[in-house]
Amino acid sequence: MPKAILTDTTLRDGSHTVSHQFTPEDVEKIVSSLDQAGIDIIEVGHGDGLTGSTINYGFSKYDDSTLIKAAASMITRAKLAVLLVPGIGTIEDLKEAKANGVTAVRIATHVTEADVGEQHIKAAKDMGLFTVGFLMMAHMADVDRVVEEAGKMESYGADVVYVTDSAGAMLPKDVTEKISALRKHLNVAVGHHSHNNLGVAIANSLAAIEAGATYIDGSLSGLGAGAGNTSTETLVAVLNKMGIEHNADLYKTMDASTEALLPILESKGLDAKINLDAMIMGYAGVYSSFMLHAKRAAARFNVDVRDILIELGNRKAVGGQEDWIIEVAHELSNKAI
Repeated sequence: MPKAILTDTTLRDGSHTVSHQFTPEDVEKIVSSLDQAGIDIIEVGHGDGLTGSTINYGFSKYDDSTLIKAAASMITRAKLAVLLVPGIGTIEDLKEAKANGVTAVRIATHVTEADVGEQHIKAAKDMGLFTVGFLMMAHMADVDRVVEEAGKMESYGADVVYVTDSAGAMLPKDVTEKISALRKHLNVAVGHHSHNNLGVAIANSLAAIEAGATYIDGSLSGLGAGAGNTSTETLVAVLNKMGIEHNADLYKTMDASTEALLPILESKGLDAKINLDAMIMGYAGVYSSFMLHAKRAAARFNVDVRDILIELGNRKAVGGQEDWIIEVAHELSNKAI
């Protein structure tokens, strides 16, 4: 199975959650964490894309250029992306974004209106940008129409075409059908962007990968419009368990959520519920009752609680074997010396 290429949309789709109030300092902190975690593409800007800061869509606290420059200053390896919705953003806006450090753009149109993005996709390619065709509200068209519109985006020069579940209305079978059809008819890569309105964002992302998509979106803690997006850190954990190759580091992705994003959300007075304890226990395959003991052992021996839990999972520890927690923590401590 091909390597999964991960795009994180915390600083774009997640911008809806904070009413587009991310500051340059917020952007720098989150981008740095995501870049160090190995995320391939990091998207930044107003939730509705370039120049989306209007009375219709909500005003940003800072303009596009300021946020893009902040993000670009922290990038060392990832592509820096923006979203452009024709009719909101323009080619001139994209030129300015490129001058400020953007290296990728996602041209987003309604699923039946790919033609309105023709000039924007062609212009992006002329600028040397990695260019994604983003077919929004993909649940609203049948598979033949999705293939037709995706073919247009490919013909305009898009490097990737996305089936985008903007409303979180698709089920895994819908994703499988549409991604499979695009893989059959297109010569370019295919991507998928999920929302979690029906609680199936991870399932839809996996269905997309199994059907042939190689570009998959997430956001830290699932931050995003509606019920949010696929959780980036959970996606990384699931890909690891499935043996699907990717470039992200699980621990660093988790840390980006808890150490970079969470304090920012709390500072804005938001109720940020990020339960990565539950996720890492599922990843390790251990009882929930182990967590408190593992945290105490981690503090006592100055080791990472996640390493303890994963090793307990490797040993297939069950209830009644809590004594292993201290033993594992001690062994990990000795290895670190």
